[in-house]
Amino acid sequence: MGKFIQFIFASCLGFMLAVGVLFFVGSAAIGRLVSKADEAPSVKANSVLDLEFSGLVPEKTNNVPVDPYSFDTEKKLGLHEMIRTIEHAKDNESIKGIYLDLNRVPMGRASANSLRDALVDFKTSGKFIISYAEYYSQGTYYIASVSDKIFINPIGGLEFNGFGAQIPFFKDMLDRLGIKMQVYYAGDFKSATEPFRRTEMSQENRLQTREYIDNMYNLYLEDIAESRGLSVSKLEKLADNYLLRDAKDALEYNMVDAIGYEDEARAEIRSRLGLDDDADINRISLLDYNKGASFTKDYKIKDRIAVVYAEGTITDGEGEPGSIGGDKYAEILRKLRKNDKVKAVVIRVNSGGGSALASEIMWREIELLKAEGKPVIASMGDLAASGGYYISCNADSIFAEDNTITGSIGVFSVIPSLEQMLDEKVGVTFDTIVTGPYAIGLTPFKDITPQEGLILQEMTDRIYETFLTRVADGRDMTRDEVHKIAQGRVWTGKVAKDIGLVDRIGGVEEALSAAADLAGLEKYRISEYPVTKEPLEQIIEEFTGQKVQSRSLIEQEINSLIPQYKYLKEFKNMKGVQARIPFVMEIE
Repeated sequence: MGKFIQFIFASCLGFMLAVGVLFFVGSAAIGRLVSKADEAPSVKANSVLDLEFSGLVPEKTNNVPVDPYSFDTEKKLGLHEMIRTIEHAKDNESIKGIYLDLNRVPMGRASANSLRDALVDFKTSGKFIISYAEYYSQGTYYIASVSDKIFINPIGGLEFNGFGAQIPFFKDMLDRLGIKMQVYYAGDFKSATEPFRRTEMSQENRLQTREYIDNMYNLYLEDIAESRGLSVSKLEKLADNYLLRDAKDALEYNMVDAIGYEDEARAEIRSRLGLDDDADINRISLLDYNKGASFTKDYKIKDRIAVVYAEGTITDGEGEPGSIGGDKYAEILRKLRKNDKVKAVVIRVNSGGGSALASEIMWREIELLKAEGKPVIASMGDLAASGGYYISCNADSIFAEDNTITGSIGVFSVIPSLEQMLDEKVGVTFDTIVTGPYAIGLTPFKDITPQEGLILQEMTDRIYETFLTRVADGRDMTRDEVHKIAQGRVWTGKVAKDIGLVDRIGGVEEALSAAADLAGLEKYRISEYPVTKEPLEQIIEEFTGQKVQSRSLIEQEINSLIPQYKYLKEFKNMKGVQARIPFVMEIE
């Protein structure tokens, strides 16, 4: 018996020692990973800042879901931290220029415009920008057009053929499958459900799509014309006649400055740096430079302005990184209201909407913030439409970019019925016993009755009326004035300002300045929300019990289908009435 107890004791001791060793070894390994991830390379004299993009650029750094199997521990720079980093490099004597390696620009038009403005500002220091690409899409060329010299590969190309929208319609396919999409919507321009109930665009949708595409295209052409010293009419001629068919055409029409290979672009950089032909160029990536840059804060200043980044789909509950969970963001706003050091709030919105309920919850918290005497300023990014406008409309002042997509004040509900498909294609039928006509509730296994349909339409209309009231109260308009420009219609920021949905054109900096003025602040610190975790921390959490998200693995494999995949996934998970944008924005 004694030996048995000794054996058990020894086994337990050995197990605990093994666990202890694994813990310390694991902790040391994680420590090394963290140390390596945070290690900041030094900036050598006569250096060039490399700017390239690999993944989607969020508004706020690390506000994206991570792939736990990739072990990519690098932080994901957000748009505004990128811009701050470029501004820092502008004043750093060791940085002499920027090299743009632009295979893709994974961001929306308004974000690209903000980044481009930062590059234009960088050039005012007298420093150069050189760009090279094997192929320029319209999105990458928009950024590259600010360069002092644009290189293109000899057998490369430049896409420049105008803007367009192509919308798929599924109604015929669903009819053939026996799937009935039962749609209830408010607003003649609320076209999010058209693919399920029509075979082509409605006249209202065609009108609004034409208008916002034309507006965005004109802004695009004006910026490029200014940078390249060309007229807008000449650019229109190049696009309308598809005259840029190869690299030689791009050079002939002054869209690029040189046809050459990447080594020739580097030779140009050496020349500008005064280096020998075989000398190494001191290059540092934007991320590495960011790690070593000192963005000082004066912690003696107690007053703060909070910037809340609301980006992604508005969802019920907590949401995940890169989405706007109604409960999560309500809690953030609630804490800011109770924090005496926070004197004003800027809510940066980049969302096409989502849950009407979550939008209403956030709207309420913004009302309470204002009632507490704290000014709230809305700053719109690429998108602030439908639910994205809902959570902006009651701000004390609303800023948007010229090419922000906003409006879409309308709501809809979609409930699929599989009754016909199951009966005719599979041979499955249902029988029921109920205590009343509505006891079964809404189910995909039976068609909605006419009476149920009337009730659902009434509910949808009621939420639309609430939406109109929220906008009317926030914008100091009547219900009818809002309805006239609402009905689900989409507007660019520039037009939205003219019709009263937006107060001023500007970005986050302008919004911060307005918030400081309303709060009576001369000096203040900025605090940013939500608090995001480093990728390594997210990975560790995934492996310690949280649900693993594999979306980014899918993104790597079918990158071109990401927007459609996300949109269909969101449709599958929708609950209740929705206030969201009627289309997927793609920027190449």
